[in-house]
Amino acid sequence: MALIGSFEQVTAERDGIHDAVDCGWRSFRVGAEVILQLDTYGRQGRMMEGKVSQTIQLDMVAAAELLKLIQLTFPGLRHD
Repeated sequence: MALIGSFEQVTAERDGIHDAVDCGWRSFRVGAEVILQLDTYGRQGRMMEGKVSQTIQLDMVAAAELLKLIQLTFPGLRHD
């Protein structure tokens, strides 16, 4: 599990799309702070299919930064 502290643009030797998996989400409070948690689950065919594979958490600061990155990457994106 990881609470995102910052984002940094990186380069990769090779770009590719990973297998699609399900992602569960929930939000909760820790004191006055709201946390958004995203859980990805093992893809079909894995030994423990459906088990939580990765978890990331974002506080308001990280969520705002992620929102900026999404808007930069997908400039035509509209929320209805």
